[in-house]
Amino acid sequence: MLLRGIYRALPAAAVATLLATTAAASPAAATHQRREPVRWAGGWGSALIAPYPDFFGEPNWSGGFDDHSVRQVVRVSRGGTSVRIRVSNVYGDRPLRLTGATIGRAALGAAVLPGSLRPVTFRGQRSTVVAAGREAASDAVRLRVSPLERLTVTLYFEGPTGPATFHPLAVATVYRAAGDRRFDADPAAYAETSGSSYYLSGVDVSGPARAGQGTVVAFGDSITDGALSTVDADSRYPDELAERLAAAGRPTGVVNAGIGGNKVLTGTPGFGAAAVERFRRDALSQPGVRTVIVLEGINDIGTGEANGTPVTAAQLIAGHQALIRAARWRGVRVIGATVTPSKGCPYPGYDTERGEAVRDALNHWIRTSGEYDAVFDFDRALADPTDPDRMRPEYDAGDALHPNDAGMRAMAEAADLNEL
Repeated sequence: MLLRGIYRALPAAAVATLLATTAAASPAAATHQRREPVRWAGGWGSALIAPYPDFFGEPNWSGGFDDHSVRQVVRVSRGGTSVRIRVSNVYGDRPLRLTGATIGRAALGAAVLPGSLRPVTFRGQRSTVVAAGREAASDAVRLRVSPLERLTVTLYFEGPTGPATFHPLAVATVYRAAGDRRFDADPAAYAETSGSSYYLSGVDVSGPARAGQGTVVAFGDSITDGALSTVDADSRYPDELAERLAAAGRPTGVVNAGIGGNKVLTGTPGFGAAAVERFRRDALSQPGVRTVIVLEGINDIGTGEANGTPVTAAQLIAGHQALIRAARWRGVRVIGATVTPSKGCPYPGYDTERGEAVRDALNHWIRTSGEYDAVFDFDRALADPTDPDRMRPEYDAGDALHPNDAGMRAMAEAADLNEL
């Protein structure tokens, strides 16, 4: 019955993708994955999309680069003795020629702490070519890092790259300079800035194997992505969760796989592939993944209402069941997060009586079905006690949909660390 329901509710391509995921691992292999010590864990990550040069009226650099250095500052969620970067050309239309890259300890803005810059190599070479549709992980770089330390990654492209695989909502400042400025510790050359990030899909951390280490993936839409949280403050809910884990002395990586505007069932230009299609790459393929937190569904409801093609709770439940099934076959623990309030949201379709009924039904299923391994009740963590369909005013970033920094903190505090 479950598989028949999934087949009816999901696009055929999405079903094929998820079934390919589950067929790739037997139950025995899944059990083995749970117990095997993990060397690499995700320190930082970003879910990428196809080029989309004008995102909400804000131009970006996804048209590509030519003789440019691109510098991005990231905060790693866990510590270790070595790091590596992952460069993605998943949505490229040609091979990506990366002339070289560096990593170092971040200072203010685009500055790097003197003496900390290290060259990054790929199979022993400073340059590499990443095939269209693929991702490449670098060699290990000996650089001891602490939990919550900020690192700077610089990518240099000597020639034209073509359209860039990117993440539109970095909630961080990304810098660009003309020419090869990989080894510049001084930020003077980095005069251009962007609110989007490019090609960099992950920074992984390695260290001595310890029981319980691994990676937690926060998978979701703009709320997970951190929309309307403070830029360059690392105050998204996955960042706050990483801080809680670090304070508890737990060597756990946290990777943010949120994409603004993302939906469970369908993909949209500028907002990424459907959750059921990208789950394998963005969640289950993260290094050392052991737990995924799923927070998705509000955009299916809101855009469906706005477009006159309303989604049903049964369709969304079937989509969530597909994600659960894929995670279970990979031996990955999967936690359902309830969909947060949207009453009063001014965006078309996000505050309707029918849409609210769908959200309530989906949340009831997440809470009571027992299909997820655990539940994080973000809905109740953010809801106004006097009107549970509405977000508490002190958590509202201004659109009655996205939490502010305090709301992001409340979400992280609602997560039971023992369930991770």
